[in-house]
Amino acid sequence: TVAVSAGGAYRTADGGAGWEPCNRGVSAVFLPEGRRYPEYGQCVHKIARDAADPDRLYLQNHWGVFRSDDGATGWRSIGEVLPSDFGFPVAAHPRRGGVAYVFPLNADADRVPAEHRCRVYRTQDAGDSWEALTAGLPEAAHYGPVLRDALCTDDADPAGVYFGNRNGEVYASADEGDSWQQVARHLPDVLCVRAAVIG
Repeated sequence: TVAVSAGGAYRTADGGAGWEPCNRGVSAVFLPEGRRYPEYGQCVHKIARDAADPDRLYLQNHWGVFRSDDGATGWRSIGEVLPSDFGFPVAAHPRRGGVAYVFPLNADADRVPAEHRCRVYRTQDAGDSWEALTAGLPEAAHYGPVLRDALCTDDADPAGVYFGNRNGEVYASADEGDSWQQVARHLPDVLCVRAAVIG
């Protein structure tokens, strides 16, 4: 299953020889009313697979956070309680089912953290509820957006969670998002963050 930013989600069952769109339930809010759920043409920013259930996927759309429980055959919205369901990244916990992370932004035309607050949101029940993770993150007004490949987890136990932003900052959590510390600053735009446990 892949995400195409201007084309939607697609999946293959034959190792890539053939592909089919899999966007049922994913909105395209930039289309006219009555045409907002096309077969393809959505702007999917990122997809992450649940650690415990291979048929469960999380999707961050241009507008909307969605979940599939049937291998991307259909999707349902899980972002209504977030301060904004616009954003770029979504990451799943490496081992715990139902746990995923997003970083909401105000809007497509206002790509800064939702309500100008630096917050990662975590669900522990596959999107039925979300909690803001803020301990150790800046408390003042914040303007550093996190892009699609700049939020990730590692394989440690407990899992580490990391994100970088367009302010050139990188933050890390060694306790699955419960607390954070800044590990880098004064970098150029951070477009991608990857982390691994070595040794």
